[in-house]
Amino acid sequence: MLWRRVVDALVQVCRRTYPLLRGRYEKLMKLIALILGLGLERLATRFPHLRELRWLDPYFDIGMARLRGANTLIVYLGSVVLLIVPAIPVYWASRTLIGTGILWDLPYLLFAVLGVFFCLGPRDLAREVEEYCEALASSDDAWAERVLNELCEVEHSEADDLDAVKEAIFVQATNRFFGVMFWFIALGPVGAWLFRLSDLLRRRAAVVAGWDPDGVRLALPAVENIHGTLVWIPARLAVVGYALSGNFDDAFDRWRNYELKSGLPFHRSNDEVVACVGKAAMMGSMIDESVPAAARRAMQLVNRTLFVWVTVLSVMTLYGWVV
Repeated sequence: MLWRRVVDALVQVCRRTYPLLRGRYEKLMKLIALILGLGLERLATRFPHLRELRWLDPYFDIGMARLRGANTLIVYLGSVVLLIVPAIPVYWASRTLIGTGILWDLPYLLFAVLGVFFCLGPRDLAREVEEYCEALASSDDAWAERVLNELCEVEHSEADDLDAVKEAIFVQATNRFFGVMFWFIALGPVGAWLFRLSDLLRRRAAVVAGWDPDGVRLALPAVENIHGTLVWIPARLAVVGYALSGNFDDAFDRWRNYELKSGLPFHRSNDEVVACVGKAAMMGSMIDESVPAAARRAMQLVNRTLFVWVTVLSVMTLYGWVV
């Protein structure tokens, strides 16, 4: 009968279009979760301890202690295992929740938003920059030096080191924002969590090296290279964002000259390229510019680049160009 043929035709159309629509729907969910996670990160500045995840330090310490004295290959494999084990529950939860269909996958959306929120960090970069500027304004050198040390992850004797604070803002933006965003779009919550774990392990290995350098003699370079591998693409995309958001010609000239002359180790090259290109992209630089003004302008460039990233991801999602 005619109505049966019509029904069969509709069923066939639905079967053929459902995978495409489902794929587009999952991409849209990722974009919504990313935007909400970024918004939540800006609102929850009073609870920085929630994202420091100090409870993972004993786990990392035990893992690195087990790798002590092992050969290089075992250290690299063991470091990868240290990252994969905590990521397994996140992968299982995300794959389970995305297929429930409960209230348009609302449980997965909430899980993804919280995942983005906890992976961004460990502290609010904009708030740290403001604290640094307030410390300089109040002439509290000890406070300013403490904040600068946290931003740079190394000791600095000068609290008003202009180049150091600008470079630290761009490097931390890659570790705290762009790396998390890229791997979240690429692999979902588990991708963002893996990147966050690699950064946490790198930071912990650097801390342990302060009191036990022999214990992490091989582990520290291994985790730095693993993190450098994960951050390589986000760092280059961040550089493109800085160029589009700031002084395009100076940024690309600096990037081209840097790539031609760079002979740094692999994990260091990521930090250096975003630092030098980010500084070149800063528009309206003045010779007698104060350190707080330069720090705020660097943070403004990071915020503009975040807006460019979200805008590009939105367009790519609408046209189905993201994974």
